[in-house]
Amino acid sequence: MAITAAQVKELREKTGVGMMDAKKALVEVDGDMSKAIDLLREKGMAKAAKKGDRIAAEGMTYVAVKDNAAAIVELNSETDFVAGNKEFNDLLHAVANAIVEFKPADVEAALELKVSESETLNDLIIHTTQITGEKITLRRFVIVEKEDSQSFGAYSHMGGRISSLVLLDGADAETAKDVAMHVAAINPQFVSREEVPAEVVAHEKEVQMNAEDMSGKPENIKEKIVEGRLNKFLAEISLADQPFVKDGDQTVAKYVESKNGSLKSFIRYEVGEGMEKKNTDFAAEVMGQIN
Repeated sequence: MAITAAQVKELREKTGVGMMDAKKALVEVDGDMSKAIDLLREKGMAKAAKKGDRIAAEGMTYVAVKDNAAAIVELNSETDFVAGNKEFNDLLHAVANAIVEFKPADVEAALELKVSESETLNDLIIHTTQITGEKITLRRFVIVEKEDSQSFGAYSHMGGRISSLVLLDGADAETAKDVAMHVAAINPQFVSREEVPAEVVAHEKEVQMNAEDMSGKPENIKEKIVEGRLNKFLAEISLADQPFVKDGDQTVAKYVESKNGSLKSFIRYEVGEGMEKKNTDFAAEVMGQIN
């Protein structure tokens, strides 16, 4: 029978296996989902299959740099305990290094990368899942490429809970790393105020115009006050305008300019941001197992 993309997607979500492995299993059992899961378990993927529906919202981030390319990666586990062990961190580095070397287009392509004659990146993830007993997933990554005249800066905080990757025009790696440290600590939203979308500015203006302390003020006075508040708002969310974390007397842009460079781009990853995390009542879980 013909195997649909939806079936392959469902099996991958339930087992964590690669796209081709999922498709082969479904073809072998004529599309029977339960039999396909059993088949994958028989091939040594049992633990991964059992954990396919769990939430993996812990983990670590990492930046790998090779020549004029860099990759920032988030790899997730179910608990921060596993995220801190050697097996997980070895996998994290292997994943990031493979991505920066082969430059896959997306997560699906990354999982199919051959890291040896017999293993894909997804095979390594499944193997580590079997060792740790927890679901492990590659959530996301971004690859950045630079010119010879540009500089990369990478920084990881709290062992990789937060990582940042900065690209500067000119300057040097030390300056770029300083800016990456600032990005990790302060969490700017945009490189400069010119990049802030008009709808974001309009929304903030509406909020400020309707603030309680504006009640009863003439419109021309309100406009002047709100203009000042908008300037402050834009400075707070724009990397260029923020006071540099290592020298609050100058902005980040001025610091980079003093090193003969300018800001180009940045990416900041924080583990689990935007994900739904499972709240576990460990006492209830233990009692449930006893009962």
